[in-house]
Amino acid sequence: MDLRKLKTLIDLVSESNVSELEITEAEGKVRIVKSVPASAAAPVTYNMAPAVAPAAAPVAPSGDAVAVAAPAVAEGHTVTSPMVGTFYRASSPGAKPFVEVGDTIKEGETICIVEAMKILNEIEADKTGTVTRILVDNGEAVEYGQPLYIIE
Repeated sequence: MDLRKLKTLIDLVSESNVSELEITEAEGKVRIVKSVPASAAAPVTYNMAPAVAPAAAPVAPSGDAVAVAAPAVAEGHTVTSPMVGTFYRASSPGAKPFVEVGDTIKEGETICIVEAMKILNEIEADKTGTVTRILVDNGEAVEYGQPLYIIE
């Protein structure tokens, strides 16, 4: 199933009263489940098979205030993961990584691979610049929208 179709399905579930959707096609099966928020302010999360379960957020007893530190804003342009999967810096084990910190890259150049459902998806730079940070370790599971690289 292509990424655009999957994103459309997620958006449809998010905007509707449907709490669960499962689709089976020749290339695989996708199951989207809308979580019931703990409070009105809680974000909606999705579990797609196969997916990594998100870490549980701590819940404060009612009446207690919880201070949450705002994440530091990264300098430069952030390249994010377009899908849930496993992040790889190189085309194969032992191969030279696509990019290193300090490399100058061009828009459209392959910078990593995200494997999803046994399909290797080449991720291209969406901006020309210099790689200043790599935010994910090789072989690490990534979520949709998770920051991967910082480009300046």
